Amino acid sequence: MRLLLDECVPRKLKQDLVGHDVSTAREMGWSGKRNGELLAVMRQQRFEAFVTVDQNVEFQQNVRASGIAVIVIAARTNRLKELRPLVPAVLRTLSAIKPGELQRVSGPH
Repeated sequence: MRLLLDECVPRKLKQDLVGHDVSTAREMGWSGKRNGELLAVMRQQRFEAFVTVDQNVEFQQNVRASGIAVIVIAARTNRLKELRPLVPAVLRTLSAIKPGELQRVSGPH
């Protein structure tokens, strides 16, 4: 699956998402874009999924209309050491999520 890591997600998490074509917002030159604009340009560039730690994305955007699958990782912080233990759940979610769906992946709080 072609997916984009939001700029609030550590770039190094990309290495953990094996089996997917992963780019970062920074690599794509999309730093600073608001989520609505980001989802639109992702669709134009044929991305299928967006991985973020932004807990408000579902309230700010019409994810269903975007056609992009969105995974919100809910961890205590957005530090790599907090996110890495959630990677297996993220990968499972990626294998089942449909376009326009939003799924939350969380660990112990």
